[in-house]
Amino acid sequence: MLQDLEKILTQTGRKILFVGIGNVLKQDDGAGVYISNRIVERDNIGTLTVEVSIENYIGKINSLNPDILVLIDCMNTGSPPGSAVLLPVERVMDLTFNTHNISLKNIADFFTAEVYILGIQPVSIDFGENISYLVRIVSNEIINLINKRR
Repeated sequence: MLQDLEKILTQTGRKILFVGIGNVLKQDDGAGVYISNRIVERDNIGTLTVEVSIENYIGKINSLNPDILVLIDCMNTGSPPGSAVLLPVERVMDLTFNTHNISLKNIADFFTAEVYILGIQPVSIDFGENISYLVRIVSNEIINLINKRR
């Protein structure tokens, strides 16, 4: 996954917007928010934290006019807990998760940018404010990779 993210980050001349999605009160579901709040913005990298209501930010995201949109969210990928996948939105099954009002695949239709989903497999989405150790490790790896590209 990190290699796929690296390929996106090395595309010169393209503006990338990372959008953090999730419920910070449901443990690992807050991983997208955890990551987006720690990304260092610069000329070609932007970040926006939307928590559980991405549909309220459609206009804002489009006004930022990114070339590439990466939606970061906790999701069941069938992978081991604490792992991450980066997929073009077309490869994501059309599911509405219980913490979102609309599926990520459906929401992508509202954007003109190339859309990817950075999905993180949770350990737990029970009520609680802290993300698990395994999810924190992969989240920090993602943050470090994005922030080292200056």
